Amino acid sequence: MAEAEAMYRRALEGYEKAWGPEHTSTLNTVNNLGVLYKDQGKMAEAEAMYRRALEGYEKAWGPEHRSTLNTVNNLGNFYKNQGKMAEAEAMYRRALKGKEKAWGPEHTSTLDMVNNLGVLYADQGKMAAAEA
Repeated sequence: MAEAEAMYRRALEGYEKAWGPEHTSTLNTVNNLGVLYKDQGKMAEAEAMYRRALEGYEKAWGPEHRSTLNTVNNLGNFYKNQGKMAEAEAMYRRALKGKEKAWGPEHTSTLDMVNNLGVLYADQGKMAAAEA
């Protein structure tokens, strides 16, 4: 993990210097650092990276771009794992709405979000909502 973090940090510094803090390659590395920090249990750092990536993707590509919605989903997963169910549901619903609009209700990415919401509801004991 330490070696991975060092490599991501090196890449991030290089991308920021070469292309700036809002370039999509920079943001991909920011998102990857969020995943790594989550895996390391560094929750404040992980959330900051996810938020930074999300804001940058929204600005660069808009709210319904695949990378934007994947980061919204990452935040949903992050909040769910922390027991922040309301925040997780908000992120999952946002991702679902965006994916339905972008790709339609039958697309596998859309269905992944339906599944995430179902699991979230089941974890909360909301069985009727989970089944739906």
